[in-house]
Amino acid sequence: MPRQRRNRSKDAASKARQASPRCTRPRRRGRAAGAGEPEGERPPRAEADWPGPRRPVSGGSPPGGARPCSPRRPGKRRAQNCVRLEVPPGSLLGRFQGLGFVLEQLRHKVHLLRRRQLSLRTTVGLGVFVGIMHWIHLSILFENDRHFSHLSSLEREMTFRTEMGLYYSYFKTIIQAPSFLEGLWTIMNDRLTEYPLVINTVKRFHLYPEVILAFWYRTFVGIMDLFGIETKTCWNVTRVQPLSEVESCEGIGEPACFYVGVIFILNGVMMSMFFVYGVCLSGTHIGGLITVLCYFFNHGEATRVMWTPPLRESFSYPFLVLQMCILTLILRPSHSSGRYFIALCLSNVAFMLPWQFAQFILFTQIASLFPMYVVGYIEPSKFKKIIYMNMISVLLCFVLMFGNTMYLSSYYSSSLLITWVIILKRNNIHRLVVSELNFWLIQCFVWFCGTIILKFLTTKILGVSDHIRLSDLITARILRFTDFDTLIYTCAPEFGFMEKATPLRYTRTLLLPLVMTITYFILKKAFRDVLCVLSSNTYQRKQLLEHGELIFHTLQLMAFTALAILIMRLKLFLTPHMCVMASLICSWRLFGWLFYKVRFENVIFGLLTVMSLQGFVNLRSQWSILGEFNNLPQEELIEWIKYNTRPDAVFAGAMPTMASIKLSTLRPIVNHPHYEDADLRARTKIVYATYSRKTAKEVWDKLLQLHVNYYVLEEAWCVVRTKPGCSMLEIWDLEDPSNAAKPPLCSTLLRDPRPYFTLVFQNSMYRVLKVA
Repeated sequence: MPRQRRNRSKDAASKARQASPRCTRPRRRGRAAGAGEPEGERPPRAEADWPGPRRPVSGGSPPGGARPCSPRRPGKRRAQNCVRLEVPPGSLLGRFQGLGFVLEQLRHKVHLLRRRQLSLRTTVGLGVFVGIMHWIHLSILFENDRHFSHLSSLEREMTFRTEMGLYYSYFKTIIQAPSFLEGLWTIMNDRLTEYPLVINTVKRFHLYPEVILAFWYRTFVGIMDLFGIETKTCWNVTRVQPLSEVESCEGIGEPACFYVGVIFILNGVMMSMFFVYGVCLSGTHIGGLITVLCYFFNHGEATRVMWTPPLRESFSYPFLVLQMCILTLILRPSHSSGRYFIALCLSNVAFMLPWQFAQFILFTQIASLFPMYVVGYIEPSKFKKIIYMNMISVLLCFVLMFGNTMYLSSYYSSSLLITWVIILKRNNIHRLVVSELNFWLIQCFVWFCGTIILKFLTTKILGVSDHIRLSDLITARILRFTDFDTLIYTCAPEFGFMEKATPLRYTRTLLLPLVMTITYFILKKAFRDVLCVLSSNTYQRKQLLEHGELIFHTLQLMAFTALAILIMRLKLFLTPHMCVMASLICSWRLFGWLFYKVRFENVIFGLLTVMSLQGFVNLRSQWSILGEFNNLPQEELIEWIKYNTRPDAVFAGAMPTMASIKLSTLRPIVNHPHYEDADLRARTKIVYATYSRKTAKEVWDKLLQLHVNYYVLEEAWCVVRTKPGCSMLEIWDLEDPSNAAKPPLCSTLLRDPRPYFTLVFQNSMYRVLKVA
């Protein structure tokens, strides 16, 4: 019987070689996406969401772990007689035989993991497990870095530097208010952030995460107090001299611990979604495990949530993972239920609400989907529903953000409108051309030019052309355009170009070579599909639809790669997406030919073994980071402000320091780190003039117009230079070349600030100047 089965497989292979290599339609085709089966002849059977791959006809062990007496792959050799040897239990040979039996059972378990359709309960269980592991991992790294559990409340607030402190201050305002609604009204009518202006900070800073967390915190603490349950434990911590003893509280009832803990739990859930995402894309649970392991092995390149929890992407990115997983299911021919489209819309809203840069990421998604629609990888009716759901999500965000016009004037919303117009007029465009290729090119050209023109018109009509967005920073990078505002962004390390060492770190864990190999085979399939369509001048719809999700992830990978090269901060999109793509090494649609020649588990185990060599080195490097937060100069500054200035005294200074002053002292400030708004950039430019070459009187006049009482001068800002062209003097010389020959004002103020300013506080880092 084995010989007969091999002959049949040889006959089938010879017939396949005689057929055309490109445009022939396969004789039978089972499930298109995530089928997890080789693309040969398959018996028809019911569909499943994530079935395991079938065993090839040749090779492998029979069910039950029993091995045949004949060779594993029958050939011309004779079948040998099998003689069972009786081995004494205590002998050395018996021990090795026992070890071989254990290894054989382990291999059999791998077969079962790959072959069986694991239940939804098992899938959820594995997802929950990896989610808990990631939550623990983040918590350990954060605690090791700062010794957060032993810090005082003031020290914990000081760890939230720059915009992190600004966001956390609104959470603090709501939980300290007499009621939740009063706290919400306070941050929606805020006079402390841009004194003397009254602004809606929920609208300006995307503060829905803080509003929701503050509501949860007040509810939780209220319930615990009602039942008399303690939610935190406090003790005195003795610090190294000259630091005084402080009180430190730990527990879920401590606001900072609650805030950070929820963020880490959310990102633990994100890891569970990554596992499900990998299973969904590859068609096997081992693919999900590969995604998770690749993420852990490249953790330092994939996220920074363990170092900067309050940043907007910490709340937003987990919902992008959910959204892309849902979109992957939608792109499959067998998934067209309305609930998937509703879930897509809601996940879009959850992704866009917390983060102002989220719209540009979704724009790259539309830019990936549109050429797929043009070529025929997506059904027109399904693509139209996707566009409608995206348009609805934009309108919902516009309403929930109190009419924030940024949602209507972005590249994302412009591309949606242009795509909708092209869908409606597609037949009319088709009548104008004869060639299929020309039809494709015209649609792409209209989409590209129409999106840019419509975006320009909407920004002018809605009056938001002066706001800085992610697209503006990318344009400045490409065109090498520099001014004061763009340099304030791009001189920060996270907004610089990708480090040259980053691809090398990807290569050491085999992530980059693996993804490049997978991408090559996907593009090879896509090239053949395009040639088939162009040669026949008709859409071979069924064949194209089966490859839709693979093409989408490849195009999205290219978009994320371009973004990460231009702005290093955007590696948070590239690295996780590469980990998801790595799961496709388990796909039988791509590598079924390989698994017929080499055992599946041998390929996967060998790959994971090599990846883990550098992967565990990276993990140990993260676990070895030990530190303890200490910032005595800033603590002295904040304590002095609390006890030596009026509650309504107005402060100005460097943006990171202003966020800390507002958070810990609740004093009004005139500038802050949320730099996207045009009015705020104008204010910051006035404040930063103390680091220019302007005269003291000119700067003094401008500060009086902003009602500033105290100016916090930082000596380091007078001389610090992160990279060539990025010191404050160099930036100002580029912006104000007429004063380039004059001495720096900062040096003059450090020597003697009189008569326009008076020195009222000084330590090793800060000087507080009272505006005369």
